[in-house]
Amino acid sequence: MSRRLRDNINNRYVEAANALTSKKARHRIVAYVESYDDIYFWRTVLSEFENEKRYFEVMLPSKINLTRGKKSVLMNFLEGAPLGRDMIACVDADYDFLVQGRTVQSRKVLDSPYVFHTYVYAIENYQCYAPSLHNVCVSVTLNDHRIFDFREYFRQFSEVLFPLFVWSVMLYRNGNYPKFSISDFNRIADPGGFSVQNPEPSIAKLKRKVRTKINDLQRQFPDAKDEYLATKEDIKALGVTAQTTYLYIQGHHLFDTVVSPMLSKVCNLLRQERQNEIYHASAHKTQKRNEMTCYENSLQDIKVMLKKNTGYLTSEPFRRLQDDVRRYLETGT
Repeated sequence: MSRRLRDNINNRYVEAANALTSKKARHRIVAYVESYDDIYFWRTVLSEFENEKRYFEVMLPSKINLTRGKKSVLMNFLEGAPLGRDMIACVDADYDFLVQGRTVQSRKVLDSPYVFHTYVYAIENYQCYAPSLHNVCVSVTLNDHRIFDFREYFRQFSEVLFPLFVWSVMLYRNGNYPKFSISDFNRIADPGGFSVQNPEPSIAKLKRKVRTKINDLQRQFPDAKDEYLATKEDIKALGVTAQTTYLYIQGHHLFDTVVSPMLSKVCNLLRQERQNEIYHASAHKTQKRNEMTCYENSLQDIKVMLKKNTGYLTSEPFRRLQDDVRRYLETGT
């Protein structure tokens, strides 16, 4: 059986199942997502909209061959069975939002009322939402001492990267991305040598790398000034600001290369601080050993806590995503 035929049957099955249920039963809407990690995020998004009349079931695009990924979701359900009242697709925005329909995939993501995207690059960007990172450190270390200003660091990080990010989006829009790929951008957007006590040198190093690459791109594309300025204003109109660029760079890079190592260093200091408090406050060795064991058994894994982080719920992009879901439901689809 072909994939298109199978998916069409699946869609008709969901519609038929809903039609056969009693009028008092809750309406089932299937939400297809890209990967296992996406299930928890989209469950968080959609739970707010469940009530006595409807509920969502979040799942991968195929239970038969376990295919995953954005292309699998879009290929299966935009080229196969039509999405609609009973089936929706929930995907990362990647650059599809920012290139604004200049590619086939971007048009698929933006044009269908049944495809919902993150607005930020990916779910990992939400998980790394700067105002929430202190709370992640608290959940990991059980120490609420603010020893690092995540908001300020990512403001500076974003402002440094913003001019180069505009170049990246522009080149993806006009088809010149092989000259400066997302991987190339990520190599520059690596704050190697980051120090909790002295983060300024990592920002200064980032500035030098960005300046060097922009000079190189200006030599390669000497007539791109007007297009660059137009792209800059366009993506700002889409919600990207110089202070929030980190939300729109590749999510895995932000999560694995930037935020996780940073949190590891911050959390190590917070753990040491708490352990020193226990050491000096203990009346005797037995109490010290018991307290230390109790504390260490309560510690959590950084990446696990990041993946469970929901501190992004008040962010502007997330509210836009919620508005899209609300609009879809209010239209009676």
